[in-house]
Amino acid sequence: MKKGRVTIKDIARELNIAPSTVSRALNDHPAIKKETKEAVKALAEKLDYQPNLLALNLLQKKSNTIGVIVPEITGHFFSAIITGVQDVIVHSEYNIMICLSNESYEEELTIVKRLSKIQIDGVLVSPSSETKNFDHFKKLQKSGIPIVVFDRDCPGLEADKVLVDDYFGAFQAVEYLIGIGCNRIAHLGGPLNLSTTEHRLQGYLDALHKNKVAVNDQYVVHVSGFSHEEVELATKELLNNNELPDAIFAYSDNLAISAMHTAKELGLQIPGQISIVGFDDEPHSAFITPALSTVWQPVYSMGMLSARILLSHLKNPNTPPEYRKEVFKPELVIRASSKENKLVSED
Repeated sequence: MKKGRVTIKDIARELNIAPSTVSRALNDHPAIKKETKEAVKALAEKLDYQPNLLALNLLQKKSNTIGVIVPEITGHFFSAIITGVQDVIVHSEYNIMICLSNESYEEELTIVKRLSKIQIDGVLVSPSSETKNFDHFKKLQKSGIPIVVFDRDCPGLEADKVLVDDYFGAFQAVEYLIGIGCNRIAHLGGPLNLSTTEHRLQGYLDALHKNKVAVNDQYVVHVSGFSHEEVELATKELLNNNELPDAIFAYSDNLAISAMHTAKELGLQIPGQISIVGFDDEPHSAFITPALSTVWQPVYSMGMLSARILLSHLKNPNTPPEYRKEVFKPELVIRASSKENKLVSED
């Protein structure tokens, strides 16, 4: 027997039968005698024969693979979503292929083209912060590949969507800050074309309006990217106002933590002079000093539900799609970075 991967031809040669007979015996074809099946399967096990799934998938015009496109996996958020996806997919016939767009629309386009070429069976996607056009996702759908959008919405794209009520989370956070005596609340927002940015900004504004707190345009700044340098510049812009904000509601925990670092460098006490609240509840947010108040999102559950919805489409490929939109409610987590400032309340 030759060294290397064992093939059907190798088994056929060893048993002096046709390769087609081996193939049918391995697949329990009724035309093959019981004795032949047993001999073929015994030799296949002895030689550790593994079927060529790639060739089989090409023959069946499917890959038994699901693509998961995410902007990044360095933080807890997307890695937790992927874990939720994997914990569902592992019990199915499918594998997952994780693809990183690195917050780049161009890289996202390239990923989608490659997934299409390898006959991917379905796609779970959270679009990049640069993505404004969703035609590449529509092309996948037209070729029969189902898509589930999670976390970041794709407005105008008809697809299954698993999201979080970002508006509600932001509204909760800002109303809480108002409740502890803050009335100069700034917003450190994310990239403007993201649906999550838009919804969190609107929650911030509506909480101020509802509680009759004046909106100061100078207290609202947005970052175009998520690097510490960009957040530092945006935070300094907020903190260099003639009237210092007494609170910052940040788009994410990472932005909030960068803002805390910058505020400390400027000599500000947190929460003595300024309260800070983030969004995401990253695990490390509870262990920085002071521990960060934030908005918790059920990210693991988002991953699991996204995978289950996609699998339901793959199991029923001929059923007309009835798109689902599932929206999870986030929860406010209060920690040390946003305690009431007694000095301010006494003035």
